[in-house]
Amino acid sequence: MSVFRRLIGYLKPYRWQVVFALSCLGGSILIGTVAPWIMKILVDQVIIGGQHRLLASLALAYVGVTVLRGAFNFGYWYTREYFGQEVVYDLRTSLYQRLQYLSFSYYDRAQTGQLMSRLTSDVDYVRVLLGLGLPDLVDVIASFSVNAILLFSLNWQLTLVTLAASPLLLIEVIRVHGRLRPAWAAAHQQMANMTTTLQESVTGVRVVKSFAREDYEVEKFGRENEANRVRQRDLARIWGTSFPYMDFLSGLSWLLLLWYGARQVVGGHLTVGTLVAFNGYLFGLIWPIRHLGWVVNIMGQSMTAGQRIFEILDTPSEIADPPSPRQFSDIRGHVRFESVSFRYGDGAPVLEEVDLDAPPGRKIALLGGTGSGKSTLVNLIPRFYDVTGGRVTIDGYDVREVRLADLRRQIGIVLQETFLFSASIRENIAYGRRDASLEEIMAAAKAARAHDFIMELPDGYETRVGERGIGLSGGQKQRVAIARALLADPRVLLLDDFTSNVDTETEHLIQQALAELMRHRTTLIIAQRLTSVQNADEIVVLKQGRVVERGTHTELLALGGHYTRLYELQLKDGVVSRDDGAVSRDKGAAPRDGKGTGGGEAAAMGGGR
Repeated sequence: MSVFRRLIGYLKPYRWQVVFALSCLGGSILIGTVAPWIMKILVDQVIIGGQHRLLASLALAYVGVTVLRGAFNFGYWYTREYFGQEVVYDLRTSLYQRLQYLSFSYYDRAQTGQLMSRLTSDVDYVRVLLGLGLPDLVDVIASFSVNAILLFSLNWQLTLVTLAASPLLLIEVIRVHGRLRPAWAAAHQQMANMTTTLQESVTGVRVVKSFAREDYEVEKFGRENEANRVRQRDLARIWGTSFPYMDFLSGLSWLLLLWYGARQVVGGHLTVGTLVAFNGYLFGLIWPIRHLGWVVNIMGQSMTAGQRIFEILDTPSEIADPPSPRQFSDIRGHVRFESVSFRYGDGAPVLEEVDLDAPPGRKIALLGGTGSGKSTLVNLIPRFYDVTGGRVTIDGYDVREVRLADLRRQIGIVLQETFLFSASIRENIAYGRRDASLEEIMAAAKAARAHDFIMELPDGYETRVGERGIGLSGGQKQRVAIARALLADPRVLLLDDFTSNVDTETEHLIQQALAELMRHRTTLIIAQRLTSVQNADEIVVLKQGRVVERGTHTELLALGGHYTRLYELQLKDGVVSRDDGAVSRDKGAAPRDGKGTGGGEAAAMGGGR
């Protein structure tokens, strides 16, 4: 009932439309009671009584009743569909907004297919409830009440006999509801599971084809599809066994009507016209009870869907704006980590007592093996996660004390996996500044060394890229991402392993673009290749969440520790640095034996977690 009450609350902005729809419903029900009475007069006074002069008047009255009832029904059906669609719009908007503002930790656990299922099919079930099921529930109650009053006024003895089977019909409806609720919950969950499988296989289609796993994916989806079929078959079995029984009980009521009503007519206690009218009103009584089964079905589906929707709407965001945010403007970009510790949930510590100082305009490089905490460290600056100990500051402001939007506007991020939207190149570059002019966009692209290849595309800056940037190479996507960050003009720049997936020539182009991007900005760089970081103002080496070394490239080589072992491993692997910042391979270097730089780094750093 709590879910039901919350769903009903979405009708509040449309209360006048609801009142109008219910008024039309009431008019339709009342007008509908006139037709059986016209039939009673027609049989008793025209057909049996011979008053043929009444035939034309009764025919016109019947036509008028039909037209008027049609008008009421139109108002009822149109209006209820109208506010049903409006509620769906509001609910889906609220749900999407909530998903946008939930923190990163929520998406660490959530499955995309599950979320898509709730935004689409679950929301539509709510529309069916509020636009169809709930008005029909009112229709059922009102029709039953009005027709029951009329039946008892016509002949209370016949009414009691006819309704003898109705309690059994009502009990069956309640029993079906009790069986449908868990069955619908299981069906909704299985549909979401199937959607998740579909989403993952489509998103990862390149991996599937690379490993020739099409048959496996077909088999996996087939299992989920089969489970969905079983769930739907369970629902069909419930309805298949219940509806015939309800039909039998409904037919039993008419059988009792014919048996007892005919005896009343033969005995002179009831006119034939009254029996005909009684039959019409009985339909108006039995139909609501039977239709109640459909309403119960809709409510069962919708309560399950509503519960799944409210699970998202009620999820608190772990990262939120402070109640009284501090003003955050004219930032220079001085980043500090003060005794920072962090863990994911109840897991083991990922960072422990990390101290780091990055003055404005400085380039700080972060190195470490897999699981050493490099990415986690930079994710704390824009508050993708919050520290569990210590604090992160920018220009002395604790990042938890300022508005998220103000904080993140000062931070530019270029990730290893560049994400581009299914939109034009121009729209992707201007994503952080929607008001940017084409001249500004082109200037950012030129600085990012992206302008030339963009102009070679069929439509230049208006060329649309495919999903996730399909149609562009890895290096091209990286340069578009750099242009996007340049246009946003952030004070703090975070570069997360941005050259690990490109060749050395492309890396050189990206390094040139980044030289422009990093100018006068505080930059934190995560990289696998030492050529990307050896010119940094400070290199910080992490191991198992702690800082184990820090200094310049020359200072760290002189220490002969972790950094030196990593340098020697990459040098042995054939990677050397030229003065111009590009990378070449020593012709006499030993083969890599299938190990990339990331694997060499992990070995040198002790692997991490």
